[in-house]
Amino acid sequence: WEPKKIDSLAALIKQYNIGGLCFFQGGPVRQAIQTNNYQQIAKTPLLITIDAEWGVGMRLDSVEMFPRQLSIGAIPSSNLSYQMGAAIAAQCKRLGIQVDYAPDADINNNPANPVINDRSFGENKKTVTDYAIAYMKGLQDNGVMATAKHFPGHGDVSVDSHLDIPIINKNRAQLDSLELVPFKALIDAG
Repeated sequence: WEPKKIDSLAALIKQYNIGGLCFFQGGPVRQAIQTNNYQQIAKTPLLITIDAEWGVGMRLDSVEMFPRQLSIGAIPSSNLSYQMGAAIAAQCKRLGIQVDYAPDADINNNPANPVINDRSFGENKKTVTDYAIAYMKGLQDNGVMATAKHFPGHGDVSVDSHLDIPIINKNRAQLDSLELVPFKALIDAG
C-alpha cells in the first residue's frame, strides 16, 4: 500500500476518466477504502473487477478462500458450484466489485499444463460446461458479472502463459468439438 502509487492512480482517474480498475493484491479493508476513494473522485463510476476464481482470497490477504474448481468439479452435482458463485458474489459486493474474472471454463485435458490444472472443473467437457454455467449463474443471480476464461484451448497447453505465448495446435473442428463447448454454452446461457 504505497501512497505514491495510490496518488498516481488517483491522478490518472481524474485526468483520463478511466473506466475501471482491477485489483490483484492487497487486503479487503485497504481495497474497500481505495475503491471508495477512487469512486468519489471519478467523473464516471468505475467498473471494479477482480480475478477471484476461488473467491477474493485468491487476490486479497486475510480472506478465506473457497476450494479450487477441480475440487468442486469432483462433486456429483453442480449445485455447490452455484452456491460457491453466489457466496463469491457476496464477497465481491461487500467490496464494491462488479465483475469477477471467473469462472475458468477451460477443459483440463493436458496433464503437463502448468497453469490451468486445478483451476478447471475437470477434463470432461460436460462437467466443465455444467459447473461453469452454475458458477456463472451464482455470480449473476447475485449481482456480479461473470467472465468466462481463458482463451479456449488454454487447458491443453504445456507452457505457462504468464511467461510465454502458448500455441494451440488444433484445427477448428477439434476446437469446436471440445475446447469451445463450454464457452459457447456459457454465452448461450447468458
